[in-house]
Amino acid sequence: MNKKYELKNKIHALDFAIHELVLFLDTHPTNQKAMTLLKDYRFKRAELIKEYESQFGNYIVTPADAPANGCWQWLDGKWPWEFKEV
Repeated sequence: MNKKYELKNKIHALDFAIHELVLFLDTHPTNQKAMTLLKDYRFKRAELIKEYESQFGNYIVTPADAPANGCWQWLDGKWPWEFKEV
């Protein structure tokens, strides 16, 4: 396996894990272990992308990541069914 393919596979694996953690945190927003793991995976992903870009150029496949500030802002606002139509 060549280095480019290996790095992409590692990034994709982290993308999958990050996505799954985001889904888990949607229903368990106060789970600190999951939030810590999410931050760790996001850091590892960023490091792998830096390594990839230093060797192979821009890594343009960048899915939207979980929020970097460590909390889910949309939980604090109104839910869609709580808005009243004007």
